[in-house]
Amino acid sequence: MDKERQSALKIYNLLKKEYGNARVALNFSNPFELLVATILSAQCTDACVNMVTKELFKCCREPKDFAKIDIGKLEEIIRPAGFYKNKARNIKEMSKVLIEKHNGEVPQDMEKLVSLPGVGRKTANVVRGNAFGLPAITVDTHVKRLAFRLGFTDKTAPDKIEQGLMNLWPEEIRTEFSNSLIWHGRNVCKARRPLCDLCVLNKLCPKNGV
Repeated sequence: MDKERQSALKIYNLLKKEYGNARVALNFSNPFELLVATILSAQCTDACVNMVTKELFKCCREPKDFAKIDIGKLEEIIRPAGFYKNKARNIKEMSKVLIEKHNGEVPQDMEKLVSLPGVGRKTANVVRGNAFGLPAITVDTHVKRLAFRLGFTDKTAPDKIEQGLMNLWPEEIRTEFSNSLIWHGRNVCKARRPLCDLCVLNKLCPKNGV
């Protein structure tokens, strides 16, 4: 094992002690609910999304419900999540495609997922990793920032970062590792004022860009 992978494993073990088996912060009971919640989470906090979906999933639970619901009613329910017109349109169209092409089921395959309206690699990886238990690296703003600060990557494009982390992290820890970085980015390694003195990674972190 090379030094980079050894360092990554040490960081993973420290984060595991801090956050346990880290999971996505969005509330869901099946892959479709997580897919909808993740689409809603774009430029919105997970806490806000959880409040929205608490009401939303009372009337809409399956693709057929979202395909049938009046677009105006859907927009009104999800309005607090922001960009509600675009998100409502994507969720309705995504639901229709699931019905027409996938028998109403969320596919596990990456290419099939990213072909759905409103779904990119980040959303697909959230679903693949957290709903299906597949190896997946979610490169959101926190993972992007921490991957650079910790010296895991010098890339800026999310797909390049994802590929680099895939080569660095073993499959069996990819989902949990990226989830723990997200939690750590929110709680400690913040964008403007990272709390380095309180960070469990302080002695290992090269603090790139800090």
